[in-house]
Amino acid sequence: MTHNTTPRTTTNPQPAPNQPAAGPAPRPPHVLSIAGSDPSGGAGIQADIKSISAHGGYAMAAITALTAQNTQGVQGVHVPAADFLRQQLDSLSADITIDAVKIGMLANAEVMDTVGEWLAETRPPVVVLDPVMVATSGDALVDGDARKSLLRLLHQAHLATPNLAELAVLCGEPEAASWDAALQQGKALAAVHGTAVLVKGGHLEGDQCPDALVGPDGSVEIFAGPRVDTDNTHGTGCSLSAALATLQVQTGSWAESMRRAKDWLTGCLQASGVLDIGHGHGPLNHFHELWALQAPAAGEFTRSLWAQIAPEREAIFALDFIRELASGGLDERHFAYYLAQDAQYLNAYSRVLSRASALAPTEDEQRFWAAGAQNCLVVELALHREWLSRHPVEVARGPVTKHYVDHLSAVAFSGSYAELAAAVLPCYWLYAEVGRVLHAGYLRDRTLADDAGTGAGAHPYGEWLETYADEAFAEATARAVAIVDAAAVRGSALERERMREAFVHSARYEVDFFDAPRRHA
Repeated sequence: MTHNTTPRTTTNPQPAPNQPAAGPAPRPPHVLSIAGSDPSGGAGIQADIKSISAHGGYAMAAITALTAQNTQGVQGVHVPAADFLRQQLDSLSADITIDAVKIGMLANAEVMDTVGEWLAETRPPVVVLDPVMVATSGDALVDGDARKSLLRLLHQAHLATPNLAELAVLCGEPEAASWDAALQQGKALAAVHGTAVLVKGGHLEGDQCPDALVGPDGSVEIFAGPRVDTDNTHGTGCSLSAALATLQVQTGSWAESMRRAKDWLTGCLQASGVLDIGHGHGPLNHFHELWALQAPAAGEFTRSLWAQIAPEREAIFALDFIRELASGGLDERHFAYYLAQDAQYLNAYSRVLSRASALAPTEDEQRFWAAGAQNCLVVELALHREWLSRHPVEVARGPVTKHYVDHLSAVAFSGSYAELAAAVLPCYWLYAEVGRVLHAGYLRDRTLADDAGTGAGAHPYGEWLETYADEAFAEATARAVAIVDAAAVRGSALERERMREAFVHSARYEVDFFDAPRRHA
């Protein structure tokens, strides 16, 4: 059975809907996090500050422990003296009005008792206790003698938010294997200690991820929700409890605070992949709602790039070199010059792609760029050399080739991975577009010639134009576009502008490269 009442509700009167509040806008909630530090930024104090800030609160912190940890585990814990923690707490409460307190990692009984004594003296209006005992990685974060002190601390809290493992430790029972069993443990804990308990179903199996607010009177309010398929769960409990403390000051209702916090947390998990932090359990995307206003939607950035180089695309198809290549009237000297320059370009370009492979954040992207570099050296250069062997020409590196290669090399060794991916993209995208148009025109002309009986295969560059129909290159181009788009979504506004600049410069060099044979041959 579910009920709509929750215990120990802290009230904070709000203006009626659609009715403006009198006087100046209310100040943000002052929320203190008492917890350990996570240098990777995903959990502990760092996660709490992000969570409080994401919900409009002013975040403060009293640090209980220093950890050496990352997304893969906890390598060390250092606990400062408890009297120094008390000094931090007294310093804050002597000067600042504290609207809510979120309590996280307390490493030992002495630290827990110190926090409990301070709470008894200051009586903050909202206290949320997240009894952090075990990290997402499975590492224990408190010593084994602290359970009794933690249970005493529960009496000072308005809401406790243990995960299933922590709930079992507090109840002195095995970890619940079902949702019903977890609810029974939550009810028992709430009744004995007189505090509300948030029972969390995140560690259970199944497609659903239910949570429930349980009161000391046995009341239960369930909050259903889908399970988000992600490994980026580092700091989930820290973030949720800090959000609840902040929201409770604003709503005065644990149920409403939980609804808002759960919706927000779901979005944090869904948007966590773009952060690409670490190799274990990555963090949440606490500011996904804010960053969504700044980051482009999927496909938006590369569409804007393609639109921006419309003049360059038009210029390429207006070049005499392209028109004569398509018609077959291109002077053989000009084609030989183009191939000789392209061979030199590809040799340098393969090194640039190798650099992209070295900088790539994932193994999949590393393999993609490495395969592109190999293709330049093995496949494409072989085609150039085969044709040039039949039409030998001695040509030094031309000015356009030099400038284009210098541009790519500069980005490769001074820019970011995202900038480099954007810089090499025109060589994929424009070449694929030119190939698509020229090959389609070649097939059309050959069909017309066959129908007219004038003979097919008379095109002097037909063999070359046939290579433009390479489906593998079209697929590689689509993959390169997707990589650049994903990098733009991950990047900052400044990095996107640098990506755009690198892309446009390369596109202009592509125009010059196709025009060079008629100018310099």
